[in-house]
Amino acid sequence: MQNILVAFDGTEAAHRALDTGIQLATRFEASLDVVSVIPVHKGRSPVDPWDDRPEHDRQLAEARAIVASRGLTAALFEPGGDPATTIERIAERGHYDTIVVGSRGSGSLTRWLQGSVSEHVATHADATVVVVR
Repeated sequence: MQNILVAFDGTEAAHRALDTGIQLATRFEASLDVVSVIPVHKGRSPVDPWDDRPEHDRQLAEARAIVASRGLTAALFEPGGDPATTIERIAERGHYDTIVVGSRGSGSLTRWLQGSVSEHVATHADATVVVVR
């Protein structure tokens, strides 16, 4: 475990994922970076109006402060796209060997309607994926 990427969207599950990523980076003396994906949905408006760049800027500022308070630094990424596939692409291009994502514990209907980012990343990424509950 040398390069860790944490997916962060400001939710409680993301906070747990960030905490776990920080613990792993500290324990294994690994690098730690954070990604917050601005969802872009094909066939609909380009950006979800409830999940826009200013919101992600705020989330990344919060993540930066949390990481700094634990004595670490992290590169921050804010790409647009499908969250699951974008996280996978960032991880592959950045040669991350570990991805940490939070699980919201959504029910089966919600997962069917919206999809589960953590489930998709865990089953498709070419890295070790830690799903934090």
